[in-house]
Amino acid sequence: MNEIRLVTKDDLADLKNVLDSIELFPSEMLDELIADYLANHMTEEIWFTATEKGKPISIGYCAPEKLTEGTYNLYAIGVRSDVQAKGIGSKMMAFIENHLREKGHRLLIVDTSGTDDFKLTRRFYEKLEYNKEAVIRDFWKEGDDKVVFWKKLN
Repeated sequence: MNEIRLVTKDDLADLKNVLDSIELFPSEMLDELIADYLANHMTEEIWFTATEKGKPISIGYCAPEKLTEGTYNLYAIGVRSDVQAKGIGSKMMAFIENHLREKGHRLLIVDTSGTDDFKLTRRFYEKLEYNKEAVIRDFWKEGDDKVVFWKKLN
């Protein structure tokens, strides 16, 4: 891995390849989701990626929580399937935490699923010292709880 940086328009094809290799969200949705970030230099959204030989191998997205001061929500983070379990996700989290901290933001919220399929994801956040704050039963769908984690950045 060479660097972790903010996403540029030139990254779109590689980011779609990342999405196609994992089950984060359908790659067809990326153009619409990232449109404001790419078009509006005043946006508070943050899209970031880890690269290998200059090409994106991961994707991350967070945005401010409306009606809060300095609170961001990490809506998506994923690493291309063939390079997972190599510490890239942890480095991505350190990048976004530092980026937000440098901008004076206070909290980072992370929501995930409570199903067994996401047990490793929940452990990942716990290992990174995120606090498990809440479980909202049947949030995503019947039998799929929303688990809320948070970390103070300052």
